[in-house]
Amino acid sequence: MWVIGYGIVQSFAPRLLRRRGGLVLDEIHAAQRWTLILAAISAAMAIAVACNVVTTFAVVGGLVVFGAAFALNSSLHSFLILAYSDDDTVALDVGFYYSANAAGRLVGTLLSGLLYLWGGLAAALWGSAAFVGTAWLLTLRLPPIRASEALVRSSSFDDYR
Repeated sequence: MWVIGYGIVQSFAPRLLRRRGGLVLDEIHAAQRWTLILAAISAAMAIAVACNVVTTFAVVGGLVVFGAAFALNSSLHSFLILAYSDDDTVALDVGFYYSANAAGRLVGTLLSGLLYLWGGLAAALWGSAAFVGTAWLLTLRLPPIRASEALVRSSSFDDYR
């Protein structure tokens, strides 16, 4: 169900991230906004678990909300990889992105397991919030995308994946 739901959200991402005029939202600001939303969801889950507030609902419901926001973020990041890539290095950039993504998932899995052993579920969730918060800080340093490239790539947002 998780993979199917994730795929459904990603398939709707281009429509969800569009303005009424048909232009994609400013990609950098959208990345900043959605990364901050992910950090807030992780922090809210950590607070609910630490305060022992309906823990099962907080975790299951929180993961569903987090998964949807994460799928939107992932779709947006894939678009940004293409928007920042030069025509000559697209394959290399996409390959590096997916390699870094896999390495990040491995490190995140190992670290969350260690945090869970050290401080329980709340510590693992705070670790998630801290890493997503760090990612948000990094998005604040993204350079602007050239307008001419953004317009061309925005028109093919539905086809980039």
